[in-house]
Amino acid sequence: MTVWFVIAVPLVVMLFALFMERVENRLKHVAVRGEEVEEFLEQAQPNEVRALYGHGIGRALELFRIRRLGGRATKLRPRRVRG
Repeated sequence: MTVWFVIAVPLVVMLFALFMERVENRLKHVAVRGEEVEEFLEQAQPNEVRALYGHGIGRALELFRIRRLGGRATKLRPRRVRG
């Protein structure tokens, strides 16, 4: 019984570490950079702040990027934010 325990524990720990590495890699690509958040907080307009409050940082940064591009992105039109 002890032999199986000695073999199983390192394997379980190794599999867990590999799984967590995959999760971390996905989060690195999805995460928002600190510089983007700082710039947003310094230059945000009221509708973008309402989007931050109502829909989260992802939607607020999307509106902020669209405004910075000057509305050139026709596919990403800002949605009306209820407020």
